[in-house]
Amino acid sequence: MNLYVGNLSYDLSEDDLKNAFGEHGEVTSAKIISDRMTGRSKGFGFVEMTNDEEGRSALEALNDVELKGRSLKVSEARPREERPQQRRDRY
Repeated sequence: MNLYVGNLSYDLSEDDLKNAFGEHGEVTSAKIISDRMTGRSKGFGFVEMTNDEEGRSALEALNDVELKGRSLKVSEARPREERPQQRRDRY
């Protein structure tokens, strides 16, 4: 199960995220999305759990729970939408 995790502290690492969700089941991956230009966290990320039951357990246990001073917002991730390719040759 793939989970969206929002309202992340900018000080939170991917290991911190993986450890928090790992208490509720096996974590396949934990990724914090960062700005391409600055490298700074955008304040959200994704956690992939091995199975749906563990994912639901983590969602229920961690939604609205404070981690590093911020209240996490956890939900099931939606499938990624295809976006039109942006042209980069504009002046």
